[in-house]
Amino acid sequence: MICGGKFEIMDKLLIHGGKPLEGEVCVSGCKNSAVAVIPAALLADSPSVIENLPYIDDVLVLRDILKAMGAKVELSDNGSMYIDPSGLNAFTTPMEMARRMRASYYLLSVLLARFGKAEVAFPGGCDIGVRPIDQHIKGLEALGAKIIIEHGFIKAYTSGLKGAEIYLDVVSVGATINIMLAASMADGVTEIVNAAKEPHVVDTANFLNAMGANIKGAGTDVIKIRGVSSLKGCQHSIVPDQIEAGTFMIAAAATKGNVIIKNLIPVHLESVSAKLIEMGVEVSAGDDFIRVKSSARPKPTTIKTLPYPGFPTDLQQPMSALLSIADGTSIITENIWESRYKHIEEIKRMGAKIKIEDRVAIIDGVEKLSGAPVIATDLRAGAALVIAGLMAEGVTEISNVKYIDRGYENIDKKLMALGADIRRISV
Repeated sequence: MICGGKFEIMDKLLIHGGKPLEGEVCVSGCKNSAVAVIPAALLADSPSVIENLPYIDDVLVLRDILKAMGAKVELSDNGSMYIDPSGLNAFTTPMEMARRMRASYYLLSVLLARFGKAEVAFPGGCDIGVRPIDQHIKGLEALGAKIIIEHGFIKAYTSGLKGAEIYLDVVSVGATINIMLAASMADGVTEIVNAAKEPHVVDTANFLNAMGANIKGAGTDVIKIRGVSSLKGCQHSIVPDQIEAGTFMIAAAATKGNVIIKNLIPVHLESVSAKLIEMGVEVSAGDDFIRVKSSARPKPTTIKTLPYPGFPTDLQQPMSALLSIADGTSIITENIWESRYKHIEEIKRMGAKIKIEDRVAIIDGVEKLSGAPVIATDLRAGAALVIAGLMAEGVTEISNVKYIDRGYENIDKKLMALGADIRRISV
């Protein structure tokens, strides 16, 4: 591909499948926390240090956005980011940068709270279905913002944010966090009813509270925020990434491996552990690790994706890869995103027998998959194809690795350390 008069370098993953994963792997910091906490640091009037950040494309894009807007940002090799927001001098995000990731919309509430106005390019990210921001807009308008969408930008203005009671029509992680960010410095009390309960919602609330915010109830379906006049920078460590942890759990089961996944919070993975145990996989947990061991084809099961603490939609695709070799027929119902089955056609190239009916995938397990050239269409679809390649017979070549790099830090190197025959090539 030629881009701007130059050849664009695109990575591929080559996987020689059939090797059991064995050993220990450490989980990186949570992608979904990172993309909320980094913008939140702009609300403070002094520097913050955010630790345990994953070194992934979304974090790098946010770093560049903040720097382009005047903030001083330094990202070290150990996953620590220093953010000094004192030089922030713009309320408009660079369009091309913001369109590279979905979570750029968190800058909307942050800039609105800080400047009284914000212009954020309409967010991009993975195409996994219609992802409306109506609940975000509803919440910010309830707090006193006027919002219009034109020329590819979401534009927001306010003469002063004021607390309000906001009922979310659907459970939305993004809307919950966006409202929480804006309300932390609004005048009065805000109550979010039917709030999302995901771990990264709690992590963002903990960061804001450490800066001096007054937020109670994060992790429940009712969050109360009493606005404060100012926030101070602080030091905060991002929680482990439950989706990366779940991906390695599924990969261990898929390859008939024996893997200890470290630096995680086991309670965040309870829905995944329960399903794997139901499928005949051995799962045991300690304070900050989970061990997954398997020696046979998994039993079939039924999965319905739900908001936390239900089975996460982000692990539906990796799990569908595992179920493609189950000893029987499995049923997956995707209740969150309507276009999250694009990976199925790619896995079918490898010999899987899967039929899609609306939001339901009917998976007739086969004994084995065969390696083939496949294309990642989004972040978690890419993870599913990696798992399919790890357990397939022969060579699997995965294109569009850029999607995988958005959310997984050094996934190829971590898998190599567990014994996988995986190699990254640039073309």
